[in-house]
Amino acid sequence: MLSKRIIPCLDVRDGKTTKGIKFKQNIDIGDPVEMARFYYEEGADELVFYDITASSEHRDIMIDVVRRVAEEIFIPFSVGGGIRTIDDMRRVLLAGAEKISVNSAAVKDPSIISKGARAFGSQCIVLGMDVKQVPISNNIPSGYEIVIHGGRKYTGIDALAWAKRAEKSGAGEICLNSIDADGTQEGYEIVLTRLISENVNIPVIASGGAGNIDHLYDALTQARADAALIASIVHYGTYTIKEIKQALIAKGVKMRKAWLL
Repeated sequence: MLSKRIIPCLDVRDGKTTKGIKFKQNIDIGDPVEMARFYYEEGADELVFYDITASSEHRDIMIDVVRRVAEEIFIPFSVGGGIRTIDDMRRVLLAGAEKISVNSAAVKDPSIISKGARAFGSQCIVLGMDVKQVPISNNIPSGYEIVIHGGRKYTGIDALAWAKRAEKSGAGEICLNSIDADGTQEGYEIVLTRLISENVNIPVIASGGAGNIDHLYDALTQARADAALIASIVHYGTYTIKEIKQALIAKGVKMRKAWLL
């Protein structure tokens, strides 16, 4: 078994880390630079930074905040939100990120995935997928639809078909977020996560719904995710990253940086 990763997620709005439930009712909870440094020192394997309103507000990502976060951490750092062009990708990488996450822009122009992979390598390109469960139809045979602009716009695109297309286009990883589970702390969307994990050959990060150790265990084993994105359970102090990793190791999950625990 490959080592699994634990990845804190910083959703940033107006320069502050924020957290909501199902992409709604967001409240500000802290400074992203300070939180990034804290999670790095706690033993996070990677960090994800999303400027969650950049796409819906049709503006560029907060590159100054990206740069300040990158100066504080020395682990892989994925950045998304408002990235629409190769030049946007280059600016984010030059600001200190190792990976670029594209979501709404990739739906509008799928060629950005292949262009980014050619310019910077597939390992740099992460497809962010925000997904809602919908009735099964001819257009959405999996029963899961891609939603963009921070959960505001349904696309009519089937999630499984989109994941496969992105992989063929050169995406090196998928961050799969269930809008239905997001912020609920009631568990990851296991059916969706396993569906995508079993049908692509690139790493899949489970996102949305972590509330306890069993939820992470199920995502990393039953759903076969390669990594688990976490937010509320560490933002609100329910667990430390060290506690999460120790508990998962006790359950037989192989973790990165286990020697540091």
